[in-house]
Amino acid sequence: MPVAALPDVRVLGQLLLMQSVVTSLPDNSILPFVVQGLADVPGVMGVQFLAPSSADDKDATLRFRLACSARDHGELLFSVSDATAFAPYADHLRNFAFMLAVILEERQQRRTIDAQYQHLEQRVARRTAELARERDSAQRYLDIAGVMLMALDEQGRILMVNKKGAELLGESESALIGMDWFDNFLPAGEKAAIRQVFARLMAGETRLLERYENVILTRSGVKRVTAWNNTLLRSEAGAPVGTLSSAEDVTERRQAEERIRELAFFDQLTSLPNRTLLLDRLKQGLVTCLRNASHGALLFIDLDHFKSLNDTLGHDTGDILLQQVARRLTHCVREEDTVARLGGDEFVVILAGLNGSAKEAAVGAEAVAHKILSSLNDIYHLGNTVQRSTASVGVTLFDGKQVSAEELMKQADLAMYRSKDAGGNRISFFDPTLELAMKERVVLERDLRRALADGQFLLYYQAQVGSNGRLCGAEALLRWQSPRRGLVLPGEFIRLSEETGLILPLGLWVFEAACRQLAVWASQPEMARLTIAVNVSARQFHEHDIVDQLLQVIQRTGAKPERLKLELTESLLLDNVADAASKMSALKARGVCFSLDDFGTGYSSLSYLRRLPLDELKIDQSFVRHIVANSSDAVIARTIVALGQSLGLGVIAEGVESDEQRVFLASIGCVAYQGYLRSRPLPVDDFEQLVRRASCHA
Repeated sequence: MPVAALPDVRVLGQLLLMQSVVTSLPDNSILPFVVQGLADVPGVMGVQFLAPSSADDKDATLRFRLACSARDHGELLFSVSDATAFAPYADHLRNFAFMLAVILEERQQRRTIDAQYQHLEQRVARRTAELARERDSAQRYLDIAGVMLMALDEQGRILMVNKKGAELLGESESALIGMDWFDNFLPAGEKAAIRQVFARLMAGETRLLERYENVILTRSGVKRVTAWNNTLLRSEAGAPVGTLSSAEDVTERRQAEERIRELAFFDQLTSLPNRTLLLDRLKQGLVTCLRNASHGALLFIDLDHFKSLNDTLGHDTGDILLQQVARRLTHCVREEDTVARLGGDEFVVILAGLNGSAKEAAVGAEAVAHKILSSLNDIYHLGNTVQRSTASVGVTLFDGKQVSAEELMKQADLAMYRSKDAGGNRISFFDPTLELAMKERVVLERDLRRALADGQFLLYYQAQVGSNGRLCGAEALLRWQSPRRGLVLPGEFIRLSEETGLILPLGLWVFEAACRQLAVWASQPEMARLTIAVNVSARQFHEHDIVDQLLQVIQRTGAKPERLKLELTESLLLDNVADAASKMSALKARGVCFSLDDFGTGYSSLSYLRRLPLDELKIDQSFVRHIVANSSDAVIARTIVALGQSLGLGVIAEGVESDEQRVFLASIGCVAYQGYLRSRPLPVDDFEQLVRRASCHA
């Protein structure tokens, strides 16, 4: 564009009023007065000073490029190759430069403000991002916390809850915000009371309970036990505005603790208190009676013939019976009384707070005991079978003075045994004579244990006469040669031995002593043909390894098993016929013989007799004693003999003391016998002499 075509200053001014700015300046500008005005304003959009073209080395070529946003002006481009060509416009250009500098300065200030604003925006954005990261980090910490974290406002609405809390409550975090805690997550019966306490807390009328446990409801209605730690939220003025809490779900822990408590203090079959809890409550009852000058009663209850029922019908059926007994006992007493199960078929009842005199307390206790007996006598429906059962009850009173809980238990136990000895299904009260018997029992048990350890027991032998009328063997009878008591008969200690379990080692000792004696007799011609009958107790025969025990003794002693005859009672065999038959068959296969002792006194039947590998029936001495004068006894004896003959079994009578008895028994087909008519029980030396004398007269 020629110089003459340059636009005038008005055009330039108009252009300057547009939104155009300078973007760059050449270092070698030929317009110093323009450069001077623009020197402090680098890089503004719109006007551009371009570097000299490479085609013009002598004079710099200045080109202005003005970009205008106005529609009336296109793009103006002008250039000049000689600075003098601008002389006519010098003043205008100075004004132009001044005006341009002022405008550019304003624009620079605006750019500075914009830059500061942008910087501030960047800082705000960075801080916002930092806060977001901190919030996200804090949320992550809240979410990975192993407990529920929750904030409530002053109305009890949820302000914040973490992921663990949402999982516990069964709802999303977003859905929980704003929900009323009391209406939605507390049991119906507790909402009003807890909301009232919370309102008082927000009003500053009560103190915050920092730690506690309670039951909450999830959104699905499931109850959970939670342990809480609470902090009060306050405003700047210090007024309560809400709570911040952590809650741990301890449901499984509390269930485990309750289970442990049940195992420690409750019977697993009946859910009744066990011995441990019973003694604790009895001790509390003693203290209460002493403080209130009142009385209490302890009832010891034992089911009659439970073992036979349990073994006959099976342990599962027995367990059902025990559970029904537990429920009946509970219904017979008051809520403040205690019903406990000691184990097996033994139950104990504590009657607390029996007011009045000891006599009045005894009347009240007896009334409850009769109620219990009546309830326990009712029919039991045990699956597909119907049974009846009775019980023996022992009662002792207490007033908290001088007697311990353990002593009371022993007193009630002794009273119960008095009921059982009297036939069962009755009530007995403890009295001092029973206490004396209890002390004697303790001493007797101690002496029995010492006797077994010191070898104070020995065997006596009572001769048995065979079917040919000749002496064929003997029954081994236990005796206790006590240094302090003298010679003690079995009737004084066998029952205690069975109750304490001493019958097991004692019975094994008897069997081994008899086997050793057989081994000794085997080398003596007069004695080698004899058999020895040994009584085996029910408890001993019920041992699971009794067969192995007996066979090991036979092998160890060298006794001939065919010379052994084991005498078993009917009650023992009836407890579990199948088990008895199995054990008897195993021993019989080795040559051992079996005699059914005291036959006729139990519940004999052909069905079980045919199932058992018996060799002999033994008529009980209770039928023999009056067999000559009592026709009923004679009929029973005649029936037993006929039964034995029909089954191919031998028959022997015990307790034969007169020749009239022997003759009558022989007349009905029973020649074998034992009793005082032939010989009393004798020590081994005396018995051997008896055998030798008999051999000489044979």
